[in-house]
Amino acid sequence: MSQNNSNGASNFIWYELMTPDPAGAARFYGAVVGWTIAATRDPAAGDVDYRMIGRGDGGNAGGVLALTADMLAGGARPIWMGYLEVADVDSAVAAIEADGGAVHMPATDLPVGRIAMVSDPQCAVFYVMKPIPPAGMEGMESDVFSVTEAQHMRWNELATRDPGAAIAFYKKHFGWRQEGEMPMGELGAYRFIQRGDVGLGAVMPLMTGYPAPVWSFYIGVDDIDRAHAAVKANGGTVTSEPMEIPGGEYAMNGIDPQGAAFGLVGPRK
Repeated sequence: MSQNNSNGASNFIWYELMTPDPAGAARFYGAVVGWTIAATRDPAAGDVDYRMIGRGDGGNAGGVLALTADMLAGGARPIWMGYLEVADVDSAVAAIEADGGAVHMPATDLPVGRIAMVSDPQCAVFYVMKPIPPAGMEGMESDVFSVTEAQHMRWNELATRDPGAAIAFYKKHFGWRQEGEMPMGELGAYRFIQRGDVGLGAVMPLMTGYPAPVWSFYIGVDDIDRAHAAVKANGGTVTSEPMEIPGGEYAMNGIDPQGAAFGLVGPRK
């Protein structure tokens, strides 16, 4: 992970799958996305079972944190989490708390940087991070998020009880913009968010079936129909069928065999 700033605005620089079964997740996402998840823990993570997610081009798509019995007993559940880069973790955490957010894991130093787990005032959880760039990669941008490429996260979607307040919060603390929206009928508006000129994703009203405000992430795939079939064939659950989105590609949602929700986006071939 490396520095990733544009006009001071934060980017998603890492994604993490929390799961009780990393080997099962490796089989599932390998078949659906084409990723290779390491078979053993990363030695740099110490006592924590943390494994890297490898892309076909040799880069990393994020990491997998194995949920232990103690973590599960403490309320942890399978989920995808996003990391937002900040210039100073402690200052960011203090500002988030002062604005009605909460801290779920205090600022902690890791070999890869300083992180904290927080939630926005509507209770959607995410990480903030000040990364330590790998040697020789100072100044380079993280490439785990891409608006176009398969095997990268391509879209970040926040479902929340108060979209207006949430947008104001992320604009204030992370420098994002909000421009454009798509009507969703009685549900309200699907409001697009940007980092500079790049479309990061969208903010939408919390719908029936969502237990709480949550960030959801859409993984790029090479062929939506192939990936859709692979979800079903490998123990996943499809929660919304592929639907055409602006630009001509297709998006769908599902739940992996371990219970983590995810989205997929890609072309129909």
